[in-house]
Amino acid sequence: MNGATEKYLVQMAGLQGKEQVVVLGPGPGVGLRAAAQYAGVVVGVDPSQEMLLAAKRRCRELVECGKVELIHGEAADTHRPERSASVVMSVNNVHLWPDRAAGFAEIHRILKPGGRLLISVHAKWAPDGLAEEVAAAGFGDVVSKQWRPPARGAGTALIVKAHRSEQ
Repeated sequence: MNGATEKYLVQMAGLQGKEQVVVLGPGPGVGLRAAAQYAGVVVGVDPSQEMLLAAKRRCRELVECGKVELIHGEAADTHRPERSASVVMSVNNVHLWPDRAAGFAEIHRILKPGGRLLISVHAKWAPDGLAEEVAAAGFGDVVSKQWRPPARGAGTALIVKAHRSEQ
């Protein structure tokens, strides 16, 4: 059910060539596959071993050639080096993070200066003040909008897009 939204965020991100993308909570890997078409390396970070196995099955050849990496972790602990990612994306899981402030701090840490953050969540599950939380974590150019995925029966999504400052 998240596939259309994941593909939409990949389009919004404007991925290019050698960029490293981190997908938080990639589930069965639809967004990983979509991002791998445009990025250098795509890293899926998920707290669920079951979802990591599903993503590995879907992206087997991309994992084998090193285009996709899968890591057991969470938003607040991605196990990624500082300033290593050009883009961080999350679809329909920000409301499940145990500590959103810690998650946003971690994302800020791993994003390169000028890096992009894209979060989507079903509007009905969106935490109040999500865009403000992103801004409070030090991100700039924070924009939020609503989007209706084309999937039948899909609810409206809240999308928040932001950049890490150049410093």
